Amino acid sequence: MFDFGSFELSSMQWAMLALTAFLVGIAKTGIPGVGVIAVPLIAIVWTDAKESVGLLLPLLIFADLFAAGYYRRKAMWGHIIRLLPWAIAGIIAGYFTMKNIDGKHLKPVIGGIVLAMLGLNYFQSAGGKKPKDSEIALPSHWAFAAVMGLVAGVITMMANAAGPVMIIYLLAMRLPKTEFVGTAAWFFFIVNWIKVPFMINLGLVSTQSLKLNVTLFPLIAIGAVAGILILKHIPQKIFNKSVLILAAAAAIKLLLS
Repeated sequence: MFDFGSFELSSMQWAMLALTAFLVGIAKTGIPGVGVIAVPLIAIVWTDAKESVGLLLPLLIFADLFAAGYYRRKAMWGHIIRLLPWAIAGIIAGYFTMKNIDGKHLKPVIGGIVLAMLGLNYFQSAGGKKPKDSEIALPSHWAFAAVMGLVAGVITMMANAAGPVMIIYLLAMRLPKTEFVGTAAWFFFIVNWIKVPFMINLGLVSTQSLKLNVTLFPLIAIGAVAGILILKHIPQKIFNKSVLILAAAAAIKLLLS
């Protein structure tokens, strides 16, 4: 039994938290979809869904430092600026929603939205045709960024699970893998810091939880280095397929929650 302030953890719980931290590191610098596994893992250790969200946030922010720093020249700021105002609105909406409902009630809705977006992305890619001038190119339309940003903001505030939404958006933008990871890294680096005061106000981030977070930081660093090495060697097509499969798996898990 490990005692971290007010937290008493068994060896199995510690092992699952360690795995969570390692996967968060990989997700931020290598394969974004891997991060969706961290949410259910930490939820197993912490049965209170809201508390697990607060515990995971500092781990994500620490991993963001590695990703944003390493890919600082790869971020496509035009996409970030398009998404950010809507994401902030979503964070505020998620904050007020968390005061009244449990995040688990939102999970099936989120899962359905992500699966619908994945299906749309697949059929557009399978067609392989550019839209005619008379047709609306969905990814370039302002409403697409608005919806994706708003949904990402709500989900990230309530469950730290906006990864699949960003995967859909960035795949639609057809970004190369390093620009994909760099843009996602800087978007979440900004968004996660915006969430901090809201989480503190809700009592989900505390001195005691931060002490536990600090013990996991070295494993995040190891995961971040592993992610960088993986991304360097993975082909673009395999990268795209991997993030799609992981996003679909996460969406199904949310849908069935």
